[in-house]
Amino acid sequence: MLVSTADLAQHLHDPAWVLFDCRHDLMDLAKGARLYREGHIAGAHFASVERDLSGQKTGANGRHPLPAPEAFSEFLARHGVSDSSTIVAYDDVGGQYAARLWWMARWIGHPGAALLDGGLPKWTADGRSLVREVPAPVPAALPSRPDSSLVWTADDVLRRATDPDFALIDARAAERYRAEAEPIDPIAGRIPGALNRPYKDNLNPDLTFRSAEELRREFAALLAPRRPENTAHHCGSGVTACANLFAMEYAGLPGSKLYAGSWSEWIADPARPTIPARAGLALRPA
Repeated sequence: MLVSTADLAQHLHDPAWVLFDCRHDLMDLAKGARLYREGHIAGAHFASVERDLSGQKTGANGRHPLPAPEAFSEFLARHGVSDSSTIVAYDDVGGQYAARLWWMARWIGHPGAALLDGGLPKWTADGRSLVREVPAPVPAALPSRPDSSLVWTADDVLRRATDPDFALIDARAAERYRAEAEPIDPIAGRIPGALNRPYKDNLNPDLTFRSAEELRREFAALLAPRRPENTAHHCGSGVTACANLFAMEYAGLPGSKLYAGSWSEWIADPARPTIPARAGLALRPA
């Protein structure tokens, strides 16, 4: 699930390895593409969070709704991904965006996706170079076999919110979870019953992942006594949540799900309860 910079360097010219640059900035949507043009790891294709890793927005389905699985399969295939490819995704913030591509690859049935541990900062800190040349992709064939069981909907969250056997983990920063700040979405707060695990808690100071043992211990304590497969992750729009989902899988706690619409979808319907509570609303019983 994690590829070191040394391992990637050995496979830079391996056609079976397909590399994606997923850099992004939620406050500057053009930044990722701009940084890619200024320099990226040789052979890396750019994956836009807004365009390639998201679908059409309706105003009610969140800031980064999932695309049609066939559209994502076509995007990967256009850049040379086949069933036998190893996909490696990276960003510059410890996997916040790259994990979205990793999760989506698993969602459409591709088992061979990984993250570059430490991302671009670790790559350059290790003295490895960047290039500006955009690779010419060699298209491949890639079927789409989406697994709908990996995704929770808002109705799933409502139905399970008061069930003690299920857990919902919020990957946003603690101040957003506590409704002390909200820099992106129009309403501050959280989904009732959600637990908080900021995705940055999974990382070392150099943006590499902490050990699987440490992560397993902390997630198990957060969830106890609930099972990993009865857990779903969310954030502001279903992107950062994938980093927590990745961390649980890496820690040997498999089977958790993604609430893809996340907070930005949740608050689009004023009938859905929030904390702090909106006037006159209460959590519906399961």
